[in-house]
Amino acid sequence: MTSLHMGPLDPNLERPPSPARLPYNSDKHPRHTIEAINMLRKQRELCDVVLLVGQRKIFAHRIILSACSPYFHAMFTGELAESRQTEVTIRDIDESAMELLIDFCYTSSVTVEESNVQTLLPAACLLQLAEIQDICCEFLKRQLDPSNCLGIRAFADTHACRDLLRIADKFTQHNFHEVMESEEFQLLPVNQLVDIISSDELNVRSEEQVFNAVMAWVRYNIQERRPHLSTVLQHVRLPLMSPKFLVGTVGAELLIKSDDACRDLVDEAKNYLLLPQERPLMQGPRTRPRKPIRCGEVLFAVGGWCSGDAISSVERYDPQSSEWRMVAPMSKRRCGVGVAVLNDLLYAVGGHDGQSYLNSIERYDPQTNQWSSDVAPTSSCRTSVGVAVLDGFLYAVGGQDGVSCLNFVERYDPQTNRWSKVASMSTRRLGVGVAVLAGYLYAVGGSDGTSPLNTVERYDPRNNRWSPVAPMGTRRKHLGVSVYNNMIYAVGGRDDATELSSAERFNPQTNAWTPVIAMTSRRSGVGLAVVNGQLMAIGGFDGTTYLKTVEVYDQEQNCWKLYVGMNYRRLGGGVGVVKMPQHEAHLW
Repeated sequence: MTSLHMGPLDPNLERPPSPARLPYNSDKHPRHTIEAINMLRKQRELCDVVLLVGQRKIFAHRIILSACSPYFHAMFTGELAESRQTEVTIRDIDESAMELLIDFCYTSSVTVEESNVQTLLPAACLLQLAEIQDICCEFLKRQLDPSNCLGIRAFADTHACRDLLRIADKFTQHNFHEVMESEEFQLLPVNQLVDIISSDELNVRSEEQVFNAVMAWVRYNIQERRPHLSTVLQHVRLPLMSPKFLVGTVGAELLIKSDDACRDLVDEAKNYLLLPQERPLMQGPRTRPRKPIRCGEVLFAVGGWCSGDAISSVERYDPQSSEWRMVAPMSKRRCGVGVAVLNDLLYAVGGHDGQSYLNSIERYDPQTNQWSSDVAPTSSCRTSVGVAVLDGFLYAVGGQDGVSCLNFVERYDPQTNRWSKVASMSTRRLGVGVAVLAGYLYAVGGSDGTSPLNTVERYDPRNNRWSPVAPMGTRRKHLGVSVYNNMIYAVGGRDDATELSSAERFNPQTNAWTPVIAMTSRRSGVGLAVVNGQLMAIGGFDGTTYLKTVEVYDQEQNCWKLYVGMNYRRLGGGVGVVKMPQHEAHLW
């Protein structure tokens, strides 16, 4: 064969140039090779080992298993009897999980699901497949919920998944109020209960919450748990309770009074409260305030009606500083504005500027403290509109356009900057409250243009259909609506005659509304939001005065308490809660 001629050699070079080269690395080769080996496995060709797992026989190649799993590598390359056997029994492992893991060794693919994760993770731990352990833990992180976090925490502890255990611990601490009401909490063994309530980062507003949780745990199985009461109670920080609760509730509890060690703990707390001059000498774990990591949620109050005019002002409440502060105002005055948060940006939709109805949208970025109007407008001008976020879309529900009350609904896609109509409600609604719960969009109350409504309907995005649910006990328009502890709360508003202070909540499990203790003030045009686990009612109109007061619902004491008031009085303002990145507690 004639050699490839590349031209004359350079006489100035001491040696000839290197021969022509074309290095090549195939991207297809590894994939095609493993696919071919997997086909051999399926056809049971060249397989040199059979794994006996339960009732199943799994044919495989030692070299593949050894390359993927340290467990199999040690088995097949060491002096174990299995290294010479053609059939190997694998015990204490789920056969379906084993098949999934062997498939992974040959395909690099696995699907973790709720139905298989509890068998897949232990199997991956046994075979030392770290990658599968990690993806199982990642799956469980995403499934964390107040109803299951304790089970996931115990599961992680059993299988030595330290990262998952840490995250489940943090989740439990952050959501203690909801966790303590779960069935899992009542079933906790005493040592795990102590681990949880002894944490400095337990997210509670008061030690009364911790005491109530402990007593509920004891009463769940009083015969077996009563002997553990003093052991558990020493981790409740009794000296930090109010004197009234310590004496009237803790000291009066029969289970406490009948236990010497518990009485000693109560006496210690009384001494701490009665002898402030001695407190420096009485410091210890029970006198140390808890320091929960802040959730970093900030409440925004946007626009509204004040002193006879629509306003554009915006202020925000930061629980860390307990202050309301003014931020950049909107470009337009807006009363009856709908507000919601999407991708940590605050959207203000529609409203009335004092002269006309608006279809414009503004978007606020807390990082830059700026509003921008580069958002596509809604298809019609409207005020008293309900706004919420579901599955990454911003929904605008009902309202009025100056001519008629509306029943149509449209949604905004931030990816395309477009609004599109979805199915209309069965009822026209202005001053409607909207909320999102369990994948549904709820439209609550409002007015049909003639009279206030108590009817409620919900939208299912999966079939683009509205359907009725149980009506409220009270007709309400311009009400406040929010989701709190997996229930929809409806507060205030106006009925046929007057502004309301009453409140009620909807349980989707029973499809029923039940009354809640009334607010301290009548409030129509009230904003309602949940901020760092607290349900807050903001502003409104009491029939005489525009309000700047704020009150918070205390579920344990079943009352509303006045909170730090706003700078501006606001009727028909929008409220939204943004998780601020600079305050965000990174759990994972």
